[in-house]
Amino acid sequence: MTITITLNNDFIYSLDISPALMVIEPLLQEGSISSHEQQLRLEINYEREANDPRELSEIPEVRLWFIRLDSKYPWLPFLLDWKAGELARYAAMLIPHQFSSKEGVQYNPEALEIFLMHKIFILSDWLQKQNIASPSRLKSLAQIMGYELDDAFFDMIEKSNS
Repeated sequence: MTITITLNNDFIYSLDISPALMVIEPLLQEGSISSHEQQLRLEINYEREANDPRELSEIPEVRLWFIRLDSKYPWLPFLLDWKAGELARYAAMLIPHQFSSKEGVQYNPEALEIFLMHKIFILSDWLQKQNIASPSRLKSLAQIMGYELDDAFFDMIEKSNS
């Protein structure tokens, strides 16, 4: 079942993350967060001038809203619908990048690596607290972002958490 958070200019300009809170908080309170893995989509109804060529991830106000959301729910990639491109769009909101008409989004490589490792550490801890097995999920996250992570890396994380 797809879950949708809908945004508009008012929410974005006021940094109001209440549309996300209204969707995510009940999932947390129910204790059923794991059953909503990769089901969340964000519908962004951002009105702009007809001649504005920017992608949403190039608009500072939109990016700032996503930074605010990420600070509240740094584990949110767990819920995002990866197959629908939500993870890539979410990352584009948080990672410096450029657009290429031939190759699409091209992230700054160092920023992408920092973002990915940050999310791996956050999700590793959060998934452990949720009693959700994590290495395969985290490997998949890394693969989507273009990285291969070895089992030994996850063993090291697990040992450091003990």
